Amino acid sequence: VIVESPAKAGTLGKFLGKDFQVTASYGHVRDLDRKGLSVDRDKDYKPEYRVVPGKEKTVAELMRLVKKAERVYLAPDPDREGEAICWHLHELLKKEAPKATFHRAEFNEITKAAVQRAIEKPGKISKDRVGAQQARRIIDRLVGYEVSELLWNKVWRGLSAGRVQTVALRIIVERE
Repeated sequence: VIVESPAKAGTLGKFLGKDFQVTASYGHVRDLDRKGLSVDRDKDYKPEYRVVPGKEKTVAELMRLVKKAERVYLAPDPDREGEAICWHLHELLKKEAPKATFHRAEFNEITKAAVQRAIEKPGKISKDRVGAQQARRIIDRLVGYEVSELLWNKVWRGLSAGRVQTVALRIIVERE
């Protein structure tokens, strides 16, 4: 069972017992590369993901663990970010465990009953939620790079802008 936080892993480990190994991904394991746009505008805005710097040991440990697993339960938070973490984990780990089955264990409360129910009746990774998170991330990158460059040239080098700051900037310009 893979969750986001080590504290949650400890709690779930107590709920599930010795038949399960529960570990943490410590949040996102892949993201757009920090250098460059990392979005291919010529190929339908395809994102180019890399392992997050500093997460190499975590990913290596997860790969080591799934090699021995028959079933892998991906149990990050039940939101777009958690769904994206599940998808990234699946993409990275399925190569290491081609015979293992991957499941999405989703629960909205940290209780023994809810966790056991999620393991007994797992679902699948929601492509819609993953797509929503990817769209947000790609828009952040595209808008951030374009507007940040404008700010550097016109206002102050080193300023950054993203999806949220861009709307605020527009309001300020319209009022000006």
